[in-house]
Formats: sequence, C-alpha cells, structure tokens
Amino acid sequence: MSGSGAAPGPGSGSSSGSGSSSAACRFAHYFVLCGIDADSGLEPDELAGENFDQSPLRRTFKSKVLAHYPQNIEWNPFDQDAVNMLCMPKGLSFRTQNESKDPQFHSFIITREDGSRTYGFVLTFYEEVTSKQICTAMQTLYQMHNAEQYSSVYASSSCSMDSLASSIDEGDTTSLLKLQRYNSYDINRDTLYVSKSICLITPLPFMQACKKFLIQLYKAVTSQQPPPLPLESYIHNILYEVPLPPPGRSLKFYGVYEPVICQRPGTNELPLSDYPLHEAFELLGLENLVQVFTCVLLEMQILLYSQDYQRLMTVAEGITTLLFPFQWQHVYVPILPASLLHFLDAPVPYLMGLQSKEGTDRSKLELPQEANLCFVDIDNHFIELPEEFPQFPNKVDFIQELSEVLLQFGIPPEGSLHCSESATKLKNLVLKDLVNDKKNGNVSTNNISMYELLKGNETIARLQALAKRTGVTVEKMDLSASLGEKEKNLKLQCEEAELRDYQLNVQLREVFANRFTQMFADYEAFVIQTAQDMESWLTNREQMQNFDKASFLSDQPEPYLPFLSRFIETQMFATFIDNKIMSQWEEKDPLLRVFDSRIEKIRLYNGRAPTLRTSIYQKCSTLKEAGELFRHRLSAVDIVAPEPHELCAERQEVDTQSIEQRLMKMDHTAIHPHLLDMKIGQGKYEQGFFPKLQSDVLATGPTNNNRWVSRSATTQRRKERLRQHSEHIGLDNDLREKYMQEARSLGKNLRQPKLSDLSPAVIAQTNWKFVEGLLKECRMKTKRMLVEKMGHEAVELGHGEANITGLEENTLIASLCDLLERIWSHGLQVKQGKSALWSHLIQFQDREEKQEHLAESPVALGPERRKSDSGVMLPTLRVSLIQDMRHIQNMSEIKTDVGRARAWIRLSLEKKLLSQHLKQLLSNQPLTKKLYKRYAFLRCEEEREQFLYHLLSLNAVDYFCFTSVFTTIMIPYRSVIIPIKKLSNAIITSNPWICVSGELGDTGIMQIPKNLLEMTFECQNLGKLTTVQIGHDNSGLLAKWLVDCVMVRNEITGHTYRFPCGRWLGKGIDDGSLERILIGELMTSASDEDLVKQCRTPPQQKSPTTARRLSITSLTGKTAKPNAGQIQEGIGEAVNNIVKHFHKPEKERGSLTVLLCGENGLVAALEQVFHHGFKSARIFHKNVFIWDFVEKAVTYFETLDQILDNEDDVLIHKSSCKTFCHYVNAINTAPRNIGKDGKFQILVCLGTRDHLLPQWIPLLAECPAITRMYEESALLRDRMTVNSLIRILQTIQDFTIVLEGSLIKGVDV
Repeated sequence: MSGSGAAPGPGSGSSSGSGSSSAACRFAHYFVLCGIDADSGLEPDELAGENFDQSPLRRTFKSKVLAHYPQNIEWNPFDQDAVNMLCMPKGLSFRTQNESKDPQFHSFIITREDGSRTYGFVLTFYEEVTSKQICTAMQTLYQMHNAEQYSSVYASSSCSMDSLASSIDEGDTTSLLKLQRYNSYDINRDTLYVSKSICLITPLPFMQACKKFLIQLYKAVTSQQPPPLPLESYIHNILYEVPLPPPGRSLKFYGVYEPVICQRPGTNELPLSDYPLHEAFELLGLENLVQVFTCVLLEMQILLYSQDYQRLMTVAEGITTLLFPFQWQHVYVPILPASLLHFLDAPVPYLMGLQSKEGTDRSKLELPQEANLCFVDIDNHFIELPEEFPQFPNKVDFIQELSEVLLQFGIPPEGSLHCSESATKLKNLVLKDLVNDKKNGNVSTNNISMYELLKGNETIARLQALAKRTGVTVEKMDLSASLGEKEKNLKLQCEEAELRDYQLNVQLREVFANRFTQMFADYEAFVIQTAQDMESWLTNREQMQNFDKASFLSDQPEPYLPFLSRFIETQMFATFIDNKIMSQWEEKDPLLRVFDSRIEKIRLYNGRAPTLRTSIYQKCSTLKEAGELFRHRLSAVDIVAPEPHELCAERQEVDTQSIEQRLMKMDHTAIHPHLLDMKIGQGKYEQGFFPKLQSDVLATGPTNNNRWVSRSATTQRRKERLRQHSEHIGLDNDLREKYMQEARSLGKNLRQPKLSDLSPAVIAQTNWKFVEGLLKECRMKTKRMLVEKMGHEAVELGHGEANITGLEENTLIASLCDLLERIWSHGLQVKQGKSALWSHLIQFQDREEKQEHLAESPVALGPERRKSDSGVMLPTLRVSLIQDMRHIQNMSEIKTDVGRARAWIRLSLEKKLLSQHLKQLLSNQPLTKKLYKRYAFLRCEEEREQFLYHLLSLNAVDYFCFTSVFTTIMIPYRSVIIPIKKLSNAIITSNPWICVSGELGDTGIMQIPKNLLEMTFECQNLGKLTTVQIGHDNSGLLAKWLVDCVMVRNEITGHTYRFPCGRWLGKGIDDGSLERILIGELMTSASDEDLVKQCRTPPQQKSPTTARRLSITSLTGKTAKPNAGQIQEGIGEAVNNIVKHFHKPEKERGSLTVLLCGENGLVAALEQVFHHGFKSARIFHKNVFIWDFVEKAVTYFETLDQILDNEDDVLIHKSSCKTFCHYVNAINTAPRNIGKDGKFQILVCLGTRDHLLPQWIPLLAECPAITRMYEESALLRDRMTVNSLIRILQTIQDFTIVLEGSLIKGVDV
C-alpha cells in the first residue's frame, strides 16, 4: 500500500521548518484529523461497493482529511488519499444515541515504493452531528429507504423480520425491538453521531506510546474539565519537540495527563516491534500461527480476514516480525480498504488483510484464485492451507517449546476464550439473521449492545465466571470512566501487563530467531562470491548464482528438505543472500548484522567446531537474558522532558534560549507541552467536540529550538543517529537506492500498489505491471529449470555450477505450477472452482467434445511412425490435449481441482507438450474472451506469445516429473517385438514370453499370444524402464528366433524405450540362449532431436547396441576390433561412471543396471578384455565363447583342490578358487535358459556386487587353459595389464551395489 513515490535521503530535506532535516529525528511526522466535511455533506462511497438495501445508518459515506500538520515533509510527502483510506477504511460511520460509541484504536502501515515504511496510529470516536443539513439528509434517506422496504414487504409473502424473530427465543423480543430501533433514525427523537479519527504518523512503530498519547487527547476532549493547556500545545510538542530516541535508549515525553515512556532496541538487539505477540497467538492459536508463518516463509498468497482492523494489523505485523532475519519482499497491505478489493486479483505473492462484514461468512467471499492461497479467518480461529504444503522443520518440538513459553505467561497455546467454539456459537446465534444489520463503520462490532442483548443469558454468565478465573476480561475498558481508586490500580496493572507483554514478545521472538540461527548456522559457507566489485556484481546479478543450493541441501537432515528446498527459492532468501554479498562493499544490513553476530556466538559456544547438521531439536538458550535490557531501560530512562512552562508571544525569544541551555546540559531531551502564541478566543474548549485547531501555530515547528538535531554534542553521535535513521527508515545514499531498485526487484513482480489514484488508467497501469512481472518471472523460472537440468553443458556455456537434485527439480516444478495458476487467475471474469487453470481446461474440453460429436475433430499427429527392417512398428500415439486431460481425470488418487491441474502440468512437461497444449487451449479465443477481462495476462497477445516461447524452451531437457511423482497409479503399456526377418522366421512355433522391469517394479512373466508381435498390458507405474527379459519354451519345429529389438511405450507419457537384442533365441544356435536380458534406452522423438542438437546437451547413458551384443563370431564377423589402449580406456571409463554414480545423492543416481550392462558398461568393457587375443577359430564347426574358457578354468580349479598343500597363501588361493567355482556352478544350474554370454554377464554382475572380481581376475590369468585359448599378445597374458586391471576394479570395493532382480533371477549363491 503505497503512499508516495521513492523518497529522497534525509540530507535532502528542505530548509523550511517543517521539512528540515530536524524532521528526520522527530518522534512523529504528522498529526491528522479525518471525518465528515460539513460543506460537501453526505457523499456515498461508490468504490466501497455500495449496498442500497442496507439502512442508511449502515451505509458507507466518504470521509475527508479535515486537517494535517505540518503541511508536508519533503522526504516523506503526505499522501492524502492513502491516509484518508487507511484512517477510515470503510468511510464514515453513523450512530444514534441508542448505540455503543466506544472509541476504537487501530494502526496501519504505508509502504513507499522504495520499500521504506511509515506507520499510522488511529483513534476513532463519535461526535454529535451539529450540521442541520446532514441530519435532514439522513432523515430523507430514511424516508426513501422505509418506503422501499414497505413496498417490498408487501410484495413478498414473508417478512424478513418474521424469520428473524423465529430464529431468536421468544424471551428475546425486547432485544428485537431494540434492534429495530437501532436501525432507524428520526430527526425529532434521535441524536445523530458520526465517526471522527485522530491519527499520528511516525517513522517507527511505537504503537503503545502513540496509543496512550491519542487516548489522553480523546479524554481531554470528553472530560468535563478542560485540559491544562490547549490541545495545540500537546500536538505541537509531539510533532516538533519530542525526538526519536536513538537505538538502545528510552524516552519519556508528556501526554495531556501523564508521561509516556517508550524505548528503542539497540543495534545488536532484535529490531523494534511494539505489537503484542500474545494477541496474535491468542487470536490464531499456536498450531495455526506456525502454519501461517510457514506459508509466509514460502511466499504464498496470505489473506487475513477479520471484522477488526487492529486484529488484522496485529497478526500481520506479528508474523512479519517473527521472520527475522528475513523480510517479506512482496505486496504488504495489512488493511485493504473496501475500495481496493481488485488488489486481490494480483497474481503475485501478497500478505493482505480484509475486513469481514458482520454476518457474512467465508463462502460468500469471491476470491480470484485459491490454488496458492492461505486463508486466515482470525475471528473464527480457522485457516485454509494450500495443497502440497511442506511442514516447518521440527514442527512438533518447535510448537512444544513455544507452548512452554506461552504457558509461563498464562496464555493457552490453543488460543484464547473469545475465539473458542462456545463463544463463536454464541455470537452466531445472535448474528444468524441479522444480515440486514451490516455495520460498516470504521468502528468494529457493536460490543455493548450485543452484550446488553445477552445480559440474562446463562452461557454468558458461565463464560464470565470462567474468564474471571483465568484472568481474561470480557468487557472492554470504558475509556471515559472517571479517575478514581480503580484507575490507579488499573494503571499499575497496565504497567505490569505492558512489561509482561514486552518480555513475552522478546522470548517468543528469541525462540523463532533461534530456529533460523540453528538452521542456517553455516549458510556463509555456501554463499558464492565471484564479483570483484559492486558495479560488476550489480550488472551481472541476473545471470549469477549467489548460493550453492545443491551443496547446502545435501548437507541438511532429510526431514528438513521438503521445506528448505522451497524456502531457498524465495525472494526473501535471495534478498538475504544479496545483502550478505553487498556487505563486502557497504555497511551491513541491520538484520544481517544481528543475525551474523548470533551465529558467531553459537560458534564460540561450540568451540568453533563445525556444527554437524543434525535433526535433533536444540532449544533456545538465551530466554533468561532476553528481557533484561528492556527492564534496565525502563528503570533508567535516558531521555526526560523538562517540566511544562508557559510560553507567550513577547517571551518567546528568552524562552528559546533557556530551552537551548537546558538542552545543552542534558544528554537528549524532549520539551514538555507549553502554551503557544495563539490568537485570543481560539482553542476554545467544548466538551465532546474535537476543537478546530489553529493551523498557523501547528504548520511549522519552532525556528531554532530543535537543537537536538544540530547542537555540537559530538560529530560521532550525530553520525550514529543518521546511520540508525537510515537503517530504520530505509533511506540511504544513492548506491543503496540503486541497489534496491536493481537487485531487490529481481523476481519481485511489483512493488507496493499505489493507493492514491484510482482512475481506470492507473488500474490498467497496475495490471500492466502485473503482466510484465509475470512474464519476467516466467523467463527466470524456465531459465533456472533449464540451467539446473543441463548439467555440465550449462557450465561450459558459462551458467555457473549447475547440479540439480530431484528434490530441487520437484521444487522448481512446483513453483512453475504456482506461476501458471497465478497467470490463469489474473483478470478472471468470474471465478469457478479453486483452480483457474483446470476450470479453463474443463470448459475447453466441453466445447471440444461437443464439436467432436458434430464432426470428427482433426488431431495433431505425433512423431513419425517408428519403422524397422521387419516392417513391424508401434502405432502412432495421438497428441491430444483432451486425451491427456482424460488420463488425469481417470486417476482416482487425485481428489481436487488444484491437484488435477498440477498433475496435468507435470504430464504435459514430461511429454514436452506443455507449450503446445497451452497454445491450443488459448487458441479458442471466444472462450478466452468469455473467461477473462481485457487486461488479463492471457489476453495480452505479445506477452502471451513470449510466455509460450519460454515454456517451449523446457522441451530441451527430459523431465520425469509425472512418472516419478505418481508412483502408484495404473498405467497402460504397449510392447512390440521386432524380429530380423531377412535371417529368421517371422513366425515361430514355440510360446514366447516377456517381463518388463523398471525402477519401481516389474510386470512378472507375461505370455505373448502366438504369432502376435504386439501386445498391450496395464500394470502399476514401473517408473523409468530398465530391462526386458524375453524368451520362449523352444517347442515345435520353428523354434529359432532372431530378435532385432523390443520396443515398449508408456501410453500415458508417450515415453518409448528401445531394448536392443540382435541375437538368436534358440537351442543350437548363437550361444544357445532361450532367454535374454535386454537393457533399455529412452528414444528421443524427431522433434526433440533438433532441440537437443541446438542445446548441445550431453546424451543420456546409452544402452547396448546390436554390434556389442553379437558374439565375436557374430553374424557379420566384420566389426572393427578395438586395440589394447582403447580397451583399457573403456574399463577405466566404465568403473569411473560407477564411482560417480555413488557420489551423487541417493535420489539422483538413476539406473545402475545401465552402468553395469549397458553399452560402455562394465560387462561390455570386461568382455572386450576377455575377447582380446581370444583364439576364436571354429573347433569342429562350433563357436567358442568366453564362458567356455570360464568352465575350463572351473574344471582345472576343482582338480587342483585335491592336490594343493595347506600353507596360508595357498589357503587364500583355495578359498578364492572355491567361491569362483561355487558361483559358476550356481549360474550353470540355475533354472533359466540363459546363453553363454548371458551367463558371463551374470557372473560379472555377481562378482561386482560381492566385491570378488579383483580376486577372480588373477586366478583366471594364471589358469593353464589361458595358454591354449589366448594368443601370446592377449591382455590377460600380460602381468602388468592384469595388475592395473585389478587396481582399477578395487576402486569400487567400498560401494554397496544392489542388483536389479531381473539380472540374477533364479541364481542362488
């Protein structure tokens, strides 16, 4: 909620009295009076959404700023519209003598466009209307209203009052009559009252002090005795003569009747927060507050809802205070005036407060979008959270620790009495049918009259008794009560209560601060500081990575990850890290300075040992000393105002000098209120009416008595004060300004929306900013998703270290879903359902299906049909937006629209169709026009095209964000077996079978219908597919089968895997195998290949090619054999890939099967070693395989077993031989029809798993059969090569290798 534009620094103030630099150090900047303008009369407030069915007393009328002093301060210009709206957010409120006219206090905040804040504190009270003209106007409005009501009552069969009466017990008819009387006005019988507000605007949130000052002013107006001095004296005093206390000091100044003390925390303490946190905890309850706090940390949209403005402000300020050391970076409007409801349409994170009308419930509230909304109904103690919501780390222990603190102060953690269930029920009983009684005044609900109505109620009596016992007061304090004994006791109680409030505030804040100090104790180690100077850093800020997110997360306890992975993506965390980097070149941000000093303290306590990241909860240890400074400051006030004195015109000069002398002696002083040089007869006192103030004496401060700004104390003190001022008020030198404009706006879509001008042009401009912001956010998100996913290629292209983890990927995709929901809910005509995107898709589906009935709609075809030399292929998969929606609609696991929309986005992203689908959705222009207003993002042609283009860039990388998240759903698969027809029968007589395995499970053995090469089957999500086992039972005459490959496609995601084979299945041919294990590779579609070429992304780990799988005596026999150097390099590469695999975080590792059995895998590399120099000539027309050599070695070891002696070395040798023989025999006797090459693969896999390969290789190299079966030059006959091979294989000894079940099924070792 912004008042003015960016404000210049403190030094740039004008030299005039009101705008001079002295204002920088004043306690208050403005005093404001708002109310009814007698000249312009009763003006309805159209912007507040006028309801003419309401009785005139309940309607909204425009208020005006009647006066404000001084006229202007140059660097904090007065924004009349904003202040008027926030002083009286619902406009003027009228009452008659029958109704409660208790004064009400509330506060507000104005955030300027540069991020700095000003605070407003308002006391609203009722004053009798003296203008005959206004009373007559009200009477006329009532006559018109009654005539309308009369005719409508006769028109309808039942009177609204009948239903009202029936809902209240008969005994309450008197209260009904009272209510009827409250709702009417008769100029001859009734006295009319109207609301008026007095307000102080200050640079710092000294809420308690301002509240006391305003209450004393109000008492002076209503008291029977006139105040000691004219009111102008007190207002002049607080505006011009009371200084802002420096950090770490306390201040005493004077109100009308008694002094007021306030204090400001020192530079090493938590920043000033004067809002009682216990109220926020009582209003929401501890559990709810922690949940809302988590939503704020994750920068969701938070909407607070209450009838009471001060409650909205207390909760908003309370929660943002607890964010230390972070700061909310987005739209912050704790009180949203009725005229600005369109702000709820903002497609950005926001924290806003909305006043609820009496008697209206949540269901009647039309909110533009709810997919990412946290709705907080303060009065009913109820919150609605977004879906996919991570819990705050150690939430249970955290809540337990906070409960202990609250209970020490007598506050129940579940929240306080007034929002307990019984109280709410009671309230609803009376309010049930009083919808007509829509009070809309700035003054919240009519406490006294409700209380009157229920006086005889038993429940109330019980509640009161309970309240007395627990120390909660039910009735509000009557501000106009006369001073007496009670008041003195009350005053003492108030002071004690205030001290307790402050101590509780400090302790609660310490517990929250301690959580962040523990969680981010070593954040500094992960800050990436690459820039040499500030200029170059600011210039390249957008391209740079400032924080090593992947390393930070890998260092955190597992339970913290869901929350932390999302939190480190927020704007508040980015700004925090930016501030850290900036602190190299300029003064540290105050919050960061305090936070860093706390981390330093922790390190000292821990003896500088690096803290091990642990999920064990560590309680806050600083609670005892937390409140001590406050007590000390209260008992020894630093700054005291001198006693009051008279001040008349002719003595002004003398007095100014004496004040100066007094100021010189004292350290820092506020002047007591005194008589001003006023015209005779002005400042006249009239009980119950706020006087018309003399503007000439209040417009400017004294000419030269502001010596507390410029007196020659010491230059150091002045510097310190200026520095503190710039810290707290957020105004600094040009550099800081530039930084705020450039760095902080990154990712932030829009600064505070402007309040003052509400013309259609300005609203359009605001929406245009939203559109630009959304587009920028889309660009940043897609770029980040690409950079993170493209790994080392991205690093080569200069994007900085990119190492994405599955967790991080999931976080980025979740934030993309949020962004799309926000885009789809911007500028909606009418909201339908919680997800704007899903609602749009459903309406699109309805229209398309209607057209399909009329005529068969054309469907975009997928990639070209995949052909093989056999002519068998997978039928083309239709690319259809509607089909993808149906897949999601068939998933019974997803219960909500928001969930369906997210699943659909994930599916489209995985299929690389997100951009295409959304383009198709938006191509239906009549539908888009019907659903969206002209200014909506989706109707801005150019931006929409750019947005779709950014999404298109995501097709450059592979996401498995659907497959990996929905692991339990049933998925249809289609498989095709492609034989090589030239060399084999297309038809076989035996019975073939297939078993498909993936990262999440396998299908089990499935029989393939005879002579059918294609089949579809449905099973639970297998994840990424890894292997296919294929075989047959060798029955019949035509039992030999040469298979080129097997293709399997996931029919939902369209992912197609190719499992190359290129080998025979049959006895007496090739290696005699009746079954084979095939390793899969994911196929890229034609359109993807072009994109991949453009992006130069490294290819995925390939699966084995046909050439590799064929034996050395293969079909062609002509494959080029690798030389010894290439073979050794291949072994090194294969082992290196396995080592790298285990150095990745567990969730990111991918398939180990491919690294063992795929192309360039360990099995293939060892096959090359064993094939080198292998005598492969046909012996008696039979092929010779490596397995034949292995079996010969086993025969030799078994005979050797009987001969050897029992020496130690020999024993070790014997046990190695024994295990080797045991493994080979187990593979040979397994109930599987695996060929010789397949058996060698199993042996290598088992040897790798059980860390036996380094023992087996030397045995085989020394076996006598080697001389018969290998050439002299073979690698296995070279001692040095064998030793180097053993050393390489030993590097994977430390890893726990788990083999996929399909690789070793049936082998029992």
